[in-house]
Amino acid sequence: MHVMNGIEASHDGMVAPKRKRFVKKEKKIDIDGLHEEISNGSRLHLSKAITLLESRAEQDQKAGQELLRKLLPKTGKSIRIGITGVPGAGKSTFIETFGLQLAQEGHKVAVLAIDPSSTVTGGSILGDKTRMEALAKHPNAFIRPSPSSGTLGGVHKKTRETMLLCEAAGYEIILIETVGVGQSETVVRGMVDFFMLLVLTGAGDELQGMKKGIMELADCMIIHKADGDNLKLAKKTVREYRQLLHFLQPATPGWTTTALPVSSLERTGLESVWETINVFQEEMKSSGFWHERRQAQTRDWFHSMIQDRLIDSFYSQHGKKELVADLEKQLQTGELTVASAVDIILPMNDFTHRMDN
Repeated sequence: MHVMNGIEASHDGMVAPKRKRFVKKEKKIDIDGLHEEISNGSRLHLSKAITLLESRAEQDQKAGQELLRKLLPKTGKSIRIGITGVPGAGKSTFIETFGLQLAQEGHKVAVLAIDPSSTVTGGSILGDKTRMEALAKHPNAFIRPSPSSGTLGGVHKKTRETMLLCEAAGYEIILIETVGVGQSETVVRGMVDFFMLLVLTGAGDELQGMKKGIMELADCMIIHKADGDNLKLAKKTVREYRQLLHFLQPATPGWTTTALPVSSLERTGLESVWETINVFQEEMKSSGFWHERRQAQTRDWFHSMIQDRLIDSFYSQHGKKELVADLEKQLQTGELTVASAVDIILPMNDFTHRMDN
C-alpha cells in the first residue's frame, strides 16, 4: 500500500498521521536588555533579575552571574542597614513606617525581607503586600521577600547578590530584615554597614533576657512602641540601655552605640534614627573604616561561598548521603569516633593527593 508523506500505517492496517516530536527550545535570556532596564530603575526587570539569580537552573545561574558582573560598576553606592529585633518588637511595622518616610522624602528604598521558609515547599510563608502594603505601593520603594530556604541564619544565599542588583537599580537605602532568631543577626551584620536592634520597653526584664552578644552587634538600639501610656516607661528604658551600652564592646570601632525611643504608630523618633545613620556614615567614611569593612565583608562572602560549594559538591557525589547516614548510626552506637568517621569520608591521604594534583 502506498502511503503519502506524513502518514504511516498502523498495526491494523489503518492509516494514522505521523506524530511530530516537539522539542522545547531554551529561551535566550536578554542580558543586555535586563542590564539597560535595571540601570534605568525598572522594578519589573529588577524582580526578573532577582528570580534569575535565585533559580537553580544552570542556564539561569550563568545568565544571572553574567548580568551581575555587568552591573557591578553601578553597585556599592548605597547605605546597607540591617534590622533585627526580639519577637513582638514590631520590625515590619517599623520598616514600613521608616521606609515610607524616607521614600516620601525622595529617597529610593529597597527592603529585603528574609521570611521563614515553608518546611514543605521551601518558599516564603509571609508576603510583602500583607505586611508592608503602603510601602509596597510607593514608586520609590521596592520590596522583595526571600525565603530563607534553610541556609545558615535564615538568610537566603542570594541576599547579597540581590542587594547588589538593587544598588545597580539606583536604590540608595537597602533595609535587610532578619527573622530575628538563631544566627541570622550575625550573618546580616556581616553584610551591612549599620545594624539596628529593636526592643520593647520594660528594660528590667528585657536586659536579663537579651543576649549580650546580640547587643554587641548593634550600632543603634530602637526602643519601639514608645507612645501613649508606654512613653514614660520607654524613656526610662532608653536611659537604662544607654548606661549599659557604655560597658559593652562597640559593634563598630570609633562609634558609640546609642538607644533611641521610636513610635511607628505616632511616627516619632524616625528623624533621630535617620540623623544617627547619616552621622555614622560620615564618621566611618572619614575614618576609612567604611571601605575597610566592606572589603572584609567581600572576603568573608568569598570564603563562605567556597565552603558552600565544597559542601554541595560533596553531597552531590553518588552514595555520599547514604555513607554519612550509615556513619551517623555507628557514631550513635559508639562503634566509631567522630575523627575516624571523618577519615572514612575524607581520607587524609586522598585529600593530600588531590591538593598535589
